[in-house]
Amino acid sequence: DAKATKKGLFEVADGGTIFLDEVGDMPLALQSKLLRFLEERTFRRVGGATELSVDIRIIAATNRNIEKAIEEKQFRSDLMFRLNVVPIFLPPLRERGDDIRLLADHFLTGFTTEFKKPITNVDEEVYRKLLAYSWPGNVRELRNVVERAVLLCKGETITAHDIVLGRPDSQEQAAGGFILPSEGTDFRELESSLIRQALARTNNNQTQAAKLLNLSRDAFRYRLEKLGLL
Repeated sequence: DAKATKKGLFEVADGGTIFLDEVGDMPLALQSKLLRFLEERTFRRVGGATELSVDIRIIAATNRNIEKAIEEKQFRSDLMFRLNVVPIFLPPLRERGDDIRLLADHFLTGFTTEFKKPITNVDEEVYRKLLAYSWPGNVRELRNVVERAVLLCKGETITAHDIVLGRPDSQEQAAGGFILPSEGTDFRELESSLIRQALARTNNNQTQAAKLLNLSRDAFRYRLEKLGLL
């Protein structure tokens, strides 16, 4: 059976480390399976009958209040105790002002290279604007804001005008969800960014990525070829 011989992530990570992100959102049924693995360090492949063992280190992360989730019967207390060996509390981004600039510069370097933009400077007002924001979406939101700024930037310097924070109001959302800046934007780069994000979210599955963008697979593939992404 092909399923019984295919290695899963835990088996692939044997001898190393596996990172479980947003473990607080894990369904209860899956929590039970994870707890069993942590207790016995053995598992079975999907469709398999043989018990396998691996030697891995597990790092788990969540932005949920796990104690509250336990009270609401949404997270197993025994699993929390097994995972909570060396807890590390990372404050929200709004409480780490020094990190905001470092992370923004890191994302800026990556997106400038990815989108081949000739950006060399960032106006100081940009950093003041970023530091004054509360960042309810934490690092993911900062990453998206910087990506959008790189796409919107028309010259070599990102200005405060390129920084769009928070959610658009209901009228703008009703009009389509994307706020077109007054000076316009590069549609080709915007389209390329959306396609790259869709592919990343679906592990490069073109059919699933096309569905995310409400496109037929043929239309999606046409855009890949047009943008040179194949």
